[in-house]
Amino acid sequence: MVLDPFCGVGTTLVQSVIRGHDAIGFEINPYAALATLAKLRALTIDESDFTKAITSLRKNSIGWKTNSPPEDIKTPPFKSRLPFFSPKVERQILHALAFIKAIESQPIGDLFRVAFGAVMVSVSNYSYEPSLGSRPAAGKPLVDDAEVGQILLSKLSQMRTDIIWVHQEIKGKSLGTGRVINADYFKVNGQLGNGSIDLMITSPPYMNNYHYVRNTRPQLYWLNFISSPTEQKHLETNNFGQYWQTVRDASPVSLTFEHKELEKILKKLRETRIDKGAYGGPGWANYVASYFNDSYRFMSSLKYLLARGGVGVIVIGNSIIQGIDIKTEKILSEIGEIVGLIPEGVHCIREKRVGASITQSSVRYGELNRAVLSESAVIIRKR
Repeated sequence: MVLDPFCGVGTTLVQSVIRGHDAIGFEINPYAALATLAKLRALTIDESDFTKAITSLRKNSIGWKTNSPPEDIKTPPFKSRLPFFSPKVERQILHALAFIKAIESQPIGDLFRVAFGAVMVSVSNYSYEPSLGSRPAAGKPLVDDAEVGQILLSKLSQMRTDIIWVHQEIKGKSLGTGRVINADYFKVNGQLGNGSIDLMITSPPYMNNYHYVRNTRPQLYWLNFISSPTEQKHLETNNFGQYWQTVRDASPVSLTFEHKELEKILKKLRETRIDKGAYGGPGWANYVASYFNDSYRFMSSLKYLLARGGVGVIVIGNSIIQGIDIKTEKILSEIGEIVGLIPEGVHCIREKRVGASITQSSVRYGELNRAVLSESAVIIRKR
C-alpha cells in the first residue's frame, strides 16, 4: 500500500497503480484532486469513447464565436482586477462549459474538465509568472480574441495520445487500485489504520509561499468547485504549511516541539527588519514556525500509519527567507527522528532550482543571499 498525503495531480498514485501497487492519496485542492482522479480513470477508460467526444467537440465548436451561449451557463462570481476573459473569449468559454456539462460519461467529462482547466488561463487576460498575475503587469498585451475551441482540442488530442500510449504500456499487466480523497489530510488520515502503509512518497508544498490556492482560483471558480471567498479561505487556512498571508499578522507563533537550531533561526527572523512589521522578519517567522509545526504533525501521523519497516520518501527543497538559508530537508529529517522514526539519509537530487522570485524579492529577503536553492529526498523508516 502506497500513500501520498499531498498528492497534487497524482504522479505518485498513477505510477504506483501502473506497477501493480494499491495506492491512496489525499489532496485538499479540488482542482488538483480532479486531475488525479481523471488520470487514474484514464488507465482503463475506453479510448474510442474519448475519441468520439473529441470529434463531437470539433463539430460543436464551429459556431462558438457567433452563436450565443446557452442561458443556463453563467459566469461565476470570480473577481479579478481586470476582466478575466475578454467578451469574445468568454462567449466561447461559456460554450465550452456547456458542451462539457452535457457529456454523459463522468470519466470522459472529467478529462474534458481537466483539459479546460489546463488551457483557460492561456486565453485569459492573466498569466503565470510563475504566480498568477495580469498580462499587462508582465508586459504582455490583453487577449482580445482566441481560438478557444482549437486550443481545447489541441490539449485533448495530447491527452488522447497519452492515453493510447499508457494503454499499450500496461497491456497484459495486473494493475493496482488507486484512490484519491479530496480533503485535508490532517482531518481525514484517521480513515487509515495503524501500520497500514508500506511506502509513503510525497512532495509537500515547499516553504516558498507559492500560493497554490490563489493560483488555481480561476479553475476553482469556473469549474464550480467554489463560489465564494469563504470557501476559498477554507482551502487557504487548511493548506499544509499555511501561507505567509494567513499568519503574518497573528501573535508570534511558537513551535509545538523542541528544536534548538530552529528556535535560533526563528529568533533571528523575529529580530530582522522589525520596522517592516508583518512584511519583515516577525511575519515571516510566523510562516516558518507554522510550516514546521505542520511538518511535525505530518511526521507524527506517519509514525502511526507506516507498517514496521515501512519507508517514507519526502522530496523537498530548502528555503531562503529574509536572507537566511533554511535547510528544510535537514530539519524535516530531524523532526522524523524526534517523533521516533529512523532517518535513513538526505540525498540531493537537484543541485539547483529556479527561485529568483523567492530569493530576491524585496518582501522575502533582508540582505541579498547568494545561497543556492536545491532539492533533496528525505528518507525515513519505521522501526
